[in-house]
Amino acid sequence: MTTTPILYTQALMLLGGAVLAAPIFKRLGLGTILGYLAAGILIGPVAQRITEGEEILHVSELGVVFLLFIIGLELKPSRLWQMRRDIFGLGTAQVMLTGIILSYVIAFSGLLDWGGSIVAGFGLALSSTAFAMQILDEGNDRNTRFGQRAFSILLLQDLAIVPLLALIPLLAAQAPEDTTPPLEDFAIAIAAIAVLFAAGRYLLNPLFQIIARTGARDVMIAAALLVVMGAATLMQLAGLSMAMGAFLAGVLLAESSYRHELEADIEPFRGILQALFFMAVGLSLQLDVIIDKYLVIIIAVPLLMLVKSFVLYWLCRLAGSHHNDAVRVCLLLPQGGEFGFVLFTAAATAGVFSQGNASLLVAIVTLSMALTPIASMLAPRLMREQDEMVDEMEEDFEGADADVLMIGFSRFGQIAAQILLAGGRDVTIIDHSAARVRQAATFGFRIYFGDGHRLDVLRAAGIERAKLIAICTQKKETTDRIVDLVQAEYPDARIFARSYDRLHTLELRAKGVDYELRETFESGLLFGRKTLEALGVGNDEALAIMDDIRRRDEARLVLQEAEGITAGRDMLHSQPVRPEPLVKPKRDVDHSSETGESILPGLPVDLRESA
Repeated sequence: MTTTPILYTQALMLLGGAVLAAPIFKRLGLGTILGYLAAGILIGPVAQRITEGEEILHVSELGVVFLLFIIGLELKPSRLWQMRRDIFGLGTAQVMLTGIILSYVIAFSGLLDWGGSIVAGFGLALSSTAFAMQILDEGNDRNTRFGQRAFSILLLQDLAIVPLLALIPLLAAQAPEDTTPPLEDFAIAIAAIAVLFAAGRYLLNPLFQIIARTGARDVMIAAALLVVMGAATLMQLAGLSMAMGAFLAGVLLAESSYRHELEADIEPFRGILQALFFMAVGLSLQLDVIIDKYLVIIIAVPLLMLVKSFVLYWLCRLAGSHHNDAVRVCLLLPQGGEFGFVLFTAAATAGVFSQGNASLLVAIVTLSMALTPIASMLAPRLMREQDEMVDEMEEDFEGADADVLMIGFSRFGQIAAQILLAGGRDVTIIDHSAARVRQAATFGFRIYFGDGHRLDVLRAAGIERAKLIAICTQKKETTDRIVDLVQAEYPDARIFARSYDRLHTLELRAKGVDYELRETFESGLLFGRKTLEALGVGNDEALAIMDDIRRRDEARLVLQEAEGITAGRDMLHSQPVRPEPLVKPKRDVDHSSETGESILPGLPVDLRESA
């Protein structure tokens, strides 16, 4: 009973610290990660309110596990192939070259032995994905050429954490009680990876199909957590890292129709546990070590940023970047990254180096992250005007997501998607029917299982980068809810919507959608025209009549928007229209009272003449 109030008190302090510190640091342009670190340092080492930082750290490492799962989910083979040169060429060169240089400098200085120097050097070679992407988003530079190149380097760095974490057990001294031969350990690890791949290929998709068919939302969340935790635990039992297991599980599900739903389900857990992880890093910092070695930190932080900037600049130039792009990239990524915290903490836990050295490295990374916004502000001073003109002309958006996000893939959506795909447009399609997702897959469509009512699912499906949102859902209530959600969160989004009937069309127009179409209107027009042709009416005449009905319908809608649903009644044809005489009458007859005034009142002049 005495333990429970302590746990509640500690949870309240951590939540309160996160809620207060993260918005303040984000407002200052320093990012939420530094806010979490600062809150942890204040609660732990400074105020001494929580002293069990290492125990909290073990639990909060699940945040990193979930983060790597989401990174794996985003690694679609097609996207990797488009960016393969920058990811696997430039990114690999940056990590290897920077890691080797920093490892040599650390070992030469005598701060760590060779094993610790390798972990520290390669850990410092990684940059902060969170910081860099925040700066790119604020400047609307994510889809520029230099933004895509920076993202490719960051992506490879995120991938590099997996082998680096796997390297730690090899560098750590083997425990005396562990008598397993290294070859047997290797065989167990390979077998575990094979089991994970087999499960991902033959079990996971059928499992999610069964769960999705039941419609049980909470069970889907439990299944997502089970997959991540199960894969992570399997790798841990095999002697590898939990993060590596989660990453492999994400990669195996990257092409699954349930990818967006899984990402949306895991994201809240990832967010809160990752925040807890960074706070736990702050809780476990040893301030006395930092104070004793402040001279080392003062020298190490600018040295780290200079080495990384120098390597990044020349690698970008060798890869074909102009001077301005290379400057932007090198001043965007000179800092240490959040995965350095993960690596240093894991290394200290495994005994590669002491907790004091881990605190020193964390302090170096933290200060370099704090200086990143200042470094980015220096970029315009180092750029050349002539290169800037060339850069703007060559800007492209090759790595952007689909132009169209389509919600709903029933009969209406399937036909519309055919037009878009035939026009060479990439379409991201989400649908909440597991049966429809499975059926569409048999015809070669790539659609994703997800609930269009949920904002997190829409974000995971790329709504922020889509040029147009096509809402093709069947039910009027469903369409209205999605329209309201999109307009509330993304007021500038272009929305094309399928309407149920005439009343629904008027409601959608009142909401301000860019385009709407009744689901049966065009098919009804075509059916009537073909029927006329079957009764002997000429093709041209039948087509003209169909066009006239379409114009009348639009004119009625305009009137009804202004005056109500009963307006424009007399514009309807309720009886056969008197045909034109075949011979000229003996005296002129004015039929305006029957046509222009009674049938077409309120119709614009140009439409009245063409009708």
